[in-house]
Amino acid sequence: MTPTSMRAAVYHGPGDIRLEEAPVPTPGAGEVLIEVLRSGLCGTDVTEWVAGPKLIPLHSRHPHSGHVGPMIPGHEMVGRVVESNAPDLPSGTLVAGAASVPCWDCDRCREGRTNICQRLYSLGLNAPGSHAEYVAGPARSFVPLPEGLSIDAAGIAQPVAVGVHAARRAQARPGDRVVLFGAGAIGSFVLSGLRHLVDDLDVTVVDVDASRLERASRLGADATVHGDDVEGLRGADLVIEATGVPELVTRATELVRPGGRVLAVGMPARPSEIDVHHLVFNEITLDTTVALTIREDLPTALELLTETQLADELLDSVRPLSAIPSTLDEMAAGEVAGKVLIDPRL
Repeated sequence: MTPTSMRAAVYHGPGDIRLEEAPVPTPGAGEVLIEVLRSGLCGTDVTEWVAGPKLIPLHSRHPHSGHVGPMIPGHEMVGRVVESNAPDLPSGTLVAGAASVPCWDCDRCREGRTNICQRLYSLGLNAPGSHAEYVAGPARSFVPLPEGLSIDAAGIAQPVAVGVHAARRAQARPGDRVVLFGAGAIGSFVLSGLRHLVDDLDVTVVDVDASRLERASRLGADATVHGDDVEGLRGADLVIEATGVPELVTRATELVRPGGRVLAVGMPARPSEIDVHHLVFNEITLDTTVALTIREDLPTALELLTETQLADELLDSVRPLSAIPSTLDEMAAGEVAGKVLIDPRL
């Protein structure tokens, strides 16, 4: 029988996450209650911890979720359905969550672009999330796990799906020469997505960290470049910027061939200056990507994780709920190399 209260990590403001008792949420029509088995920590959690609230609606009601006040974070989740008001996800089903809650009815949703739904909100950012023993949400925001996929590997499915979505948006074609700036977590997910979706690519990964570049080679990079000596990469068909360093968006537009494509993945902390004349006179396409689509990208990410050793390369550790504040401090200081998962039962 499901308990009425649970342990949860509750965000009250920057540097203030408290382990508290909270009521177990009640699933509404079309919703499921999930016992959380793994909940991932990511850069967005770090931003809210260090400099928030930015997305979490502490002081005013979120227009679509209706939430206001202290929030249970956590938007990368894997768990077991324990109560279901949706026939497609019966109790006992192991699922990964996209966290995003689109309306499914606006113009963008009808195009399949649920990631830019006009009324989108997210569990763990705008409504209570998975840094708790239980989380409730629409069944349509969850996808069953493939048989044989471990809970730990499934724990990174949501961020992998973000990389898969970026790889789709890149529109790489067989035979393309690709330059990818960034071999961190998101760069690794984009690289894996490219390899999973498109055959016969020549991918060069650029980073300042030698160990990350070694990992990129294991994940399928054809070549790696350490540092900023990238003159030899001019003429690429596609350049992907996945670091968030503002200057590298401009660098990408300089390296790509006339008629080529640039995809901006990273989120710069300050505005970038781009030479629009150069883009126009060379007919360069500059595109962007954000988040993931539930029906297309999340199942593909789960498939990718089932077929590859990506999780072994990216997972750092599984930690208890009480370790969230200290782990966020470590992440903010750059002391964590891989993905950290939380087991709220610990």
